[in-house]
Amino acid sequence: MSTEPRVSTPSQGRVTPDAAGRDAQGGTAAGTAVPVVEFAGVHKHFGGLHVLRDVNLSVRRGEVLVICGPSGSGKSTLVRCVNGLEPIDAGRLTVLGTEVNGRSADLRRLRAEVGMVFQHFNLYPHLTALRNVTLAPMKVRRMARAAAEEKARALLARVGIPEKAGQHPAQLSGGQRQRLAIARALAMDPKLMLFDEPTSALDPEMISEVLDVLTELAREGRTMIVITHEMGFARRVAQRIAFMDKGRIVEAQAPQAFFEAPRHERTKEFLSKILSR
Repeated sequence: MSTEPRVSTPSQGRVTPDAAGRDAQGGTAAGTAVPVVEFAGVHKHFGGLHVLRDVNLSVRRGEVLVICGPSGSGKSTLVRCVNGLEPIDAGRLTVLGTEVNGRSADLRRLRAEVGMVFQHFNLYPHLTALRNVTLAPMKVRRMARAAAEEKARALLARVGIPEKAGQHPAQLSGGQRQRLAIARALAMDPKLMLFDEPTSALDPEMISEVLDVLTELAREGRTMIVITHEMGFARRVAQRIAFMDKGRIVEAQAPQAFFEAPRHERTKEFLSKILSR
């Protein structure tokens, strides 16, 4: 069997910050001293199930971190903790300068700065594509309707579905719905983007539509945490890849080292299976 990674889009060069080394929020690219996200000894339980075990991980401004691992390893729980959708039980989690588990944490304000794209879209089925995108800026940012609609139309064009503005989610393909979800997240001008397996619910021919959009966002220098098993995308776009298993970060390395010289046997076992598909 082939050991080449599965690639859903045509091969392109490694994604790097622009010539000025600036990220989408105006700061320097990955390597800035203060992390955007920092897990320090984080634990999380669901009843008797220990889903996050002593997680220590940081993400710097402008960095694209891909997280992979087997089903049930804690990946989705980890990203849901980042914007407070799941509380942690122990340790410290700091996001954009806010200690998420602190008593004074303003989670509503934090979530306005963190865009999240879910596996199953989580769109408002009764609203048109345009209204899905304008709702949060108008309600949370108090943006005027005309300005919100102008921005929304520009974002729909950016993700390749400008003609779908007046349609409802049920009228869109899976790939179009996920691109709409990305446009909705971008409408809030987030400082951090979270993607929870954004292509896993899509037909194979639709995967490249979404990965193309993610690749463009990475080229802008956006700070992104992406859970995915699309290893071609990870190799091409990520600055680091973290492998999770049984609630732990087994290792996190730059793509070349991760694929060519993984440190742990469990990582090698995972890669041997997923790269031979």
